[in-house]
Amino acid sequence: MKMSKLFVQTLREFPSDAEVISHKMLARAGYIRKLTSGVYNYLPLMWRVLKKVENIVRDEMDKAGAQELLMPFVQPKELWVESGRWEAYGKELMRLKDRHNREMCLGPTHEEIITAVARDVLKSYKQLPTNLYQIQSKFRDEVRPRFGLLRGREFIMKDAYSFGTSQEELEKEYENMAQAYRNIFKRCGLETKMVQSDSGAIGGNVSHEFMVITTTDAGENDVFYCDDCDYAANSNHAVSNLPEAVIDGKEYFKETKVVDTPNTHSIEELSEFLKIPSTLILKSLVYIIDKNPVLALIRADKAVEETKLLNAVGGIEIRIATSGEIGEIMKENGFNAIPGFIGPKGMKLTIIADNTVKNMKNFVVGINQNDVHMVGANLSDLGIDELKYEDLRLVEAGEYCPQCGRPLKVTRGIEVGNIFQLGTKYSKPMNAVYSDVDGKLKPYIMGCYGIGISRTAAAAVEAHHDEHGIKWPLAIAPYHVVIVPVSTKDELQMSTAEKMYKELLSNGIEAVLDDRDERAGVKFKDADLIGFPYRITVGKTITEGNIEFVTRQTNEKTTMKPDEAVKTVIEAVKNIK
Repeated sequence: MKMSKLFVQTLREFPSDAEVISHKMLARAGYIRKLTSGVYNYLPLMWRVLKKVENIVRDEMDKAGAQELLMPFVQPKELWVESGRWEAYGKELMRLKDRHNREMCLGPTHEEIITAVARDVLKSYKQLPTNLYQIQSKFRDEVRPRFGLLRGREFIMKDAYSFGTSQEELEKEYENMAQAYRNIFKRCGLETKMVQSDSGAIGGNVSHEFMVITTTDAGENDVFYCDDCDYAANSNHAVSNLPEAVIDGKEYFKETKVVDTPNTHSIEELSEFLKIPSTLILKSLVYIIDKNPVLALIRADKAVEETKLLNAVGGIEIRIATSGEIGEIMKENGFNAIPGFIGPKGMKLTIIADNTVKNMKNFVVGINQNDVHMVGANLSDLGIDELKYEDLRLVEAGEYCPQCGRPLKVTRGIEVGNIFQLGTKYSKPMNAVYSDVDGKLKPYIMGCYGIGISRTAAAAVEAHHDEHGIKWPLAIAPYHVVIVPVSTKDELQMSTAEKMYKELLSNGIEAVLDDRDERAGVKFKDADLIGFPYRITVGKTITEGNIEFVTRQTNEKTTMKPDEAVKTVIEAVKNIK
């Protein structure tokens, strides 16, 4: 490809709406252009990267025994009603009607469709197990699309679905897919960590995410992990053992009573006022879950992890209540307390407590009266008929690993893949069954396995870049090498560059010849920004038979002969295939 013909326009500045480095770099380097919120045009350079990621995914999935198909992007309501997800999925599901007034949706995922396909074909245990996959665009109407390709509304995804006859078959395929994922991400130049995670809207009892560990702001979730064993979990699923703490206030409070606590609106202010550790305060937080108020109780030195609370209640959407909403809830329950003095006593709404509350004794709690708290309280003093306990707590670094007891560490991660043990979540309600060896009809035992193709490409930029631009891993770079003649008017430079270019192309190397009549500095900046893995510069030293060879990943510069440079690129590309 000649640079003068390449459909690309680099920008001098990063887009004003770009927050993370992958969004900034891909937009500035001419890979993507925003169409509307969360929706992007994949320009030729980006499309080449995406196709390479796809081909790696396709190769490893095929090797793992999966078979590719393609399902419709537009899906009928009826199948989603069968599975029970038409209402349960939430506002991210883009619903629409066709000209015949039939309700449809844009596919955010394809569990319903693949289950319908399987039940029409997989009738006998003799046809199982099997694994089917596709690579296709998806659409999720994210409320706050951000981070460019990392959290868009439209994206490209590989989704696979396994069908088997037993939990043992599912677990075997689960590990088969996990190994395929390790191979895929390694080939894409990404180091990933397989972490326990919440199953979310997909469902199932067991799920893991493959996270690219990053120090950039693009990390969507905290990942808690242990250096001494293999424990790793997303923050929405992580558990830990807590260090010892003061949870019985008998040394501070000799009796249960109500005391004045003026202007103590925060845990810190209350703790300082009463001269007690925050571990002796019962914190009450009001959330709105699917439009209904829920009161969450937790030890005051800990924070609620909202996904855990959402799952505990069985809801779809969650947010913290506003001060105005809290005021209305207080009125409905006969109180006028403001945040800081709220508690469970006398409240007629759903109340759920974190496990940290179980063993608290003689603690401090709000009683829905402003400027006062009850001290020396116990759960029996709160008038709650039946209190449900769940793990609602957000884990913190330094707490102890649940497997080996060593301190946990935390880092940021970008999810690029996930695997789920679905069991019969879809096969049972959709009556997707097979005939077993005894002729009995049984539901498939299913698994689901996704990889974000466009997310993987963006994550590669997050992991491989510097202040000058992208450093694509060779396997997924849009082109392997760029040849830059310093002066297009110099016959020797151009003839040498042309000769190398043709030789590289004849050996299957994806090469770009920068034939533009531009200053060398402009060409070098564009080469670094775009992220070609190798740059061959043909300048004045060609009169001595030498060129400059630059490896983008390390920025190492070497002087060598043209033939040697060509051979070096050919060998490097050969090693990735």
